[in-house]
Amino acid sequence: MFTSKEKSKVYVIGVGMTKFTKPGSVPNLDYPDMVKEAVNKALSDAKLQYSDVEQAAVGYIYGGTCCGQRALYEIGLTGIPIYNVNNACASGSTAVYLSKLCIEGGHADVALAVGFEKMKKGSLESMENMDDRTHALEYHINVISSTNGLVPVPLMAQIFANAGREHMNKYGTKREHFAKIAQKNHKHSINNPNSQFQKEYSLEEILNARVIHDFMGLLECSPTSDGAAAVILCSEKFLKKSPHLSKQAVEIIGAELGTDEPSVFAEHSNIKMIGFDMIRKLSTRLYQKTGLTPNDIQVIELHDCFAPNELISYEALGLCAPGKGSEIIDKGDNTYGGKWVINPSGGLISKGHPIGATGVAQVVELSLQLRGLAGARQVPNCKVAMQHNIGLGGAGMIALYRLAEPFQTTTTNAKISAKKTFLSDVIFDEIKERAKKEMDLSQKINSSFRFILTGPNNDVKKWVVDCKVTPPVVIEMGEGNVDVEMSMKESDFIEIVAGKLRPDQAFLQRKLKIKGNLAKALKLRTLVKPEMFKAKL
Repeated sequence: MFTSKEKSKVYVIGVGMTKFTKPGSVPNLDYPDMVKEAVNKALSDAKLQYSDVEQAAVGYIYGGTCCGQRALYEIGLTGIPIYNVNNACASGSTAVYLSKLCIEGGHADVALAVGFEKMKKGSLESMENMDDRTHALEYHINVISSTNGLVPVPLMAQIFANAGREHMNKYGTKREHFAKIAQKNHKHSINNPNSQFQKEYSLEEILNARVIHDFMGLLECSPTSDGAAAVILCSEKFLKKSPHLSKQAVEIIGAELGTDEPSVFAEHSNIKMIGFDMIRKLSTRLYQKTGLTPNDIQVIELHDCFAPNELISYEALGLCAPGKGSEIIDKGDNTYGGKWVINPSGGLISKGHPIGATGVAQVVELSLQLRGLAGARQVPNCKVAMQHNIGLGGAGMIALYRLAEPFQTTTTNAKISAKKTFLSDVIFDEIKERAKKEMDLSQKINSSFRFILTGPNNDVKKWVVDCKVTPPVVIEMGEGNVDVEMSMKESDFIEIVAGKLRPDQAFLQRKLKIKGNLAKALKLRTLVKPEMFKAKL
């Protein structure tokens, strides 16, 4: 087995996709044709031949067995392993994740991830072949029945509209907040030539669209679509041998794939049923492993299968506290000029949702953004990108990406300076545990800190504690913007935590250097209460 230190970095070096279209709108278009177009575009982008690909994973959910083989046979029969992946709406991102694992495990240096779907007209229910087997969403249907009641409208629309209604009742979110998300995504899609829809709508048009379920209208729902997308992944070893690809290589900084938490059914909550806790856990783990926080991200491709899911996912991803998703919309922090640009492609609502292709198409969009090739929809100063893809039933994949070259030196230096001999590590471990137990800690502190501690041998260790997201994130070697940065000797930090030295005393005695918001620095007392650490120090 490979340890984490032995894993290769994985890069996206080629991307391609078809235009997403209404099912049946392009005569004689079948899935092998779509896959061939997307893969050839990705190979051309990577300047590779299909014979260079050593493994392939193909995501789709409608069709027979071995459709991945049938599609790729149009490009070549090279005898490579081909994995067919069905993980609901997360099938495409699961294919990307599986390809990443193959490279990290040393099984391939070049891998192909493909997603496609050829769908029928109408809602997803029109495609179901119901028989006497247990329905995959049986438990979800039970939750609907016990909360809002099951009605004869498309099941997915019921599920996500019910979650939106619960959010409105619980947090006071307005009907217009969901409509504004759809309005934004339709507007974003105008600049995406591969988008199924390229039309801007007024807020009134969205609010007055044909109702699908409860408050939610047609223009707040993703359509059925035909389309395919493909990405070429490679190892660090392969990239070093291919310097001509170095400027376009996009590093997968980290990725997390998971499934539902017990709360998805136990709490009889529609918000929990759509995977809130799953995404919250995966994103928290991703931030901790990568040393990044939501503040480091500029662009997000988010799974907006229905408008309520985009807002609820803001909270699950830690972009804001639970119940505060509407504030992101009110501030314009989900579009150009705001804190993040969310779904510059148009998202599932407007770009389209050919289910197996969706997760791969997200990687295509984010790669183009990071490479500065997104044209009129380019996000300025795009350095770090996030992917969020879910499949009800359930599966979730969260990933962070960045352009490879600008970060190579930084990453190397960071690893060299990271030491494991600091006595203060136990303090940050305790803060992590506190963050898990005290759900209102972010609300109490609402600040982000970077601690730069100098040990007895002049070794330096950095920690970021971000209490502006819920749950708080505690990260060793954390980078990115924070409210306040505090530099001191580790011994003085331990004295402060133990209550033997007040932060203001340390500052006046020049034992503590502070950059940033001084008022935020005073909240250190709330974060590290001496009584919590007496047994540890």
